[in-house]
Amino acid sequence: MSRIALYPGSFDPVTNGHLDVVRGAVRLCDQLIVAIGVHPGKKPLFTVEERFAMVHEVFGPIAAKAGCAFDCTTYDNLTVTAAQKAGATLMIRGLRDGTDLDYEMQIAGMNETMAPEVQTVFLPASVTVRPITATLVRQIAGMGGDVSAFVPPAVAASLKTKFPS
Repeated sequence: MSRIALYPGSFDPVTNGHLDVVRGAVRLCDQLIVAIGVHPGKKPLFTVEERFAMVHEVFGPIAAKAGCAFDCTTYDNLTVTAAQKAGATLMIRGLRDGTDLDYEMQIAGMNETMAPEVQTVFLPASVTVRPITATLVRQIAGMGGDVSAFVPPAVAASLKTKFPS
């Protein structure tokens, strides 16, 4: 039986923190599906198509190098429902700190009640990426700051097109 893992998020934009989680996730599964959440009430910086392209460009080679099948999808319903639809038995979540843990434990408990066959797996962030959030990256880029230490090079280039100097 193949181990399918779902890694959900907004990925707006992809950060080095996301990359860190993917590096750990591909070691735990045979197939990794990155699920981009689409919420009608939110106005993301990048379109779904742009995020999809970023995810494939940045995460695809990492999965291939690890011998892990890779796919990307979108969802606009409950994350646990997206996991079930994808046939995932693992849901990957990254943790930066204790605040993340408290919040993620609540979600994991609710998800376990709704879909006991989907196991949440927490991956702690490496020390160098713990402070990185997509929100902070967007704010720094929007104010003309250099985000190259926080995102992969392709994403930094994409951010420059959104926030020209």
